[in-house]
Amino acid sequence: MRKNFGARPITYPQPVLIIATYGKDGIPDAMNAAWGGISEEKELSICISAEHKTTKNILASRAFTVSMADVKHVVECDYVGIVSANDVPDKFERAGFHAIRSEFVNAPLIDELPMAVECRLISYDAESCRLVGEIVNVCADEGVLNSEGKIDPTKLQPITFDPMNNSYIVLGGKVGNAFKDGKKLK
Repeated sequence: MRKNFGARPITYPQPVLIIATYGKDGIPDAMNAAWGGISEEKELSICISAEHKTTKNILASRAFTVSMADVKHVVECDYVGIVSANDVPDKFERAGFHAIRSEFVNAPLIDELPMAVECRLISYDAESCRLVGEIVNVCADEGVLNSEGKIDPTKLQPITFDPMNNSYIVLGGKVGNAFKDGKKLK
């Protein structure tokens, strides 16, 4: 038997995305967003409301980065989600984050978070809160790469948001091979 929860924004996993921008004053800003993901081959879509300082920065600079929150920085990543830069302009610094200027877009990379997607603004719809960015580059610290030079999720340790229980969960180990294991049923 199944229990019905109604129409709610619940899927698993929900990545914890840390969006970073520069303000008009050059001060870096970051916020936590859980409703987002890949929407096209070179597109990322995120639900972010218009009143966020981050949204205003994106509309002004037409650029942003999206870092994957990780186990090591749960406290810092949660902090930038519960504090508004409209009220605390130096929240990026208070979180203990350090900005590295992206080579590809006018937005900061967060030195402490080892993986990021660098984006140019494609569109923003204030009514639906849908932000769409063109993926210009993906970068990762060498410390989270495997011997083949690819991102190793077990080293990255990205977290996911559990919307049912308001928790953060670390992703587990490998359970199968994509585009291969299903062939057993052909």
